[in-house]
Amino acid sequence: MAKDWTLNEKAATLKKEPEHAVLVSLITPNVTETQAHEYMDELEFLANTAGAQAIKRFTQRLPHPEHRSFIGSGKVQEIEQYIQRHEEVNMVIFDDDLTGKQTNFLEEALKVKIVDRSTLILDIFANRAQTAQAKTQVELAQMKYLLPRLRGLWTHLERQRGGIGMRGPGETQIETDRRLVQYRIKVLEDKLKDIDRQNQTQRKTRGELIRVALVGYTNVGKSTLMNLMSKSEVLAENKLFATLDTTVRKVVFGMMPFLLSDTVGFIRKLPHHLVESFKSTLDEVRESDILLHVVDVAHPQFEDHVKTVQKTLEELGAADKPTLMVFNKVDLYRSRFFDDMLDAATRKEIETEMRERLKQDYGENIFISAHTKEGIDELRDRMGRLIKEAYVIRYPHQAKAW
Repeated sequence: MAKDWTLNEKAATLKKEPEHAVLVSLITPNVTETQAHEYMDELEFLANTAGAQAIKRFTQRLPHPEHRSFIGSGKVQEIEQYIQRHEEVNMVIFDDDLTGKQTNFLEEALKVKIVDRSTLILDIFANRAQTAQAKTQVELAQMKYLLPRLRGLWTHLERQRGGIGMRGPGETQIETDRRLVQYRIKVLEDKLKDIDRQNQTQRKTRGELIRVALVGYTNVGKSTLMNLMSKSEVLAENKLFATLDTTVRKVVFGMMPFLLSDTVGFIRKLPHHLVESFKSTLDEVRESDILLHVVDVAHPQFEDHVKTVQKTLEELGAADKPTLMVFNKVDLYRSRFFDDMLDAATRKEIETEMRERLKQDYGENIFISAHTKEGIDELRDRMGRLIKEAYVIRYPHQAKAW
């Protein structure tokens, strides 16, 4: 029987009690083994952030998802046998989005809770949301994600076959739920419009200051850098999506003031409805004058992360803004990839070559460590020049003594 869904209820939380999960990833022909491994690592990090312990991974190579079971009946049977041998497993997490019917089929076959990637991310966002705006945005994304899946989730009531006598109460219930969800979506959208109008008024009262926004993949150190640059206390954790609400601080370099904002991190396969719902929060990115694109240079897939962020910035209409690439965690990079036998000259040569290669790929960049404060003075100088240039462009007839 399909899972019962209660409307306007937060996504099933994964944090109240320890849950043991099996992770499943579908590998398409254009994904390498290395990428597949990294994707599963990220999915496990997501699961851990939500409060679940991953104890087993399954991968399946297929040209495209199987319509009914997503991963094929053979792989479903293999997972089922594993779950039967390990009774502590009570959840299976997929690294892709599932349709309502696929979720239904998998729950009936595996007899455990089925969670797809978007549901997992939405659960984390729901857990991290603190303000009324963030909570409203998350609930709106949940409702939009649920709406097209209602029919698949109501298969125990829907009309299975056409013809006279087969029009049961299922369709009536589905339509009732659909209207309830659509009504709730309208209420939440109106509420977000009101909040957005208030935020626009607040942004107008910030005067004529240049705005600098920190953007980047999730967990790259944006909040740590924010704390360092603004001497404020913004939540910084080694978890995904530690920051949901945009934090804005006034910072002064010498005599030159500007606004620095810390935004929600991006991630691969970020649910479309979540991006849509958080666009009002990401207005800080769209309305900024300068972007600091923070990158975890110690991550093996940091170049994929850069592409993900750039794609998201394009969706937000902010890809053409003046951007400084900030490659963070250089200390961690050295500890992970430099052999102890390398001498100082060789290490410096390797770093110099990497900087030049990244400069050719991404333009001007700077290497820092927000943890050890390495490169921070140089970053301040580079930021100061960019901010001064922005002031000169905006106010060409005003003398600035900065």
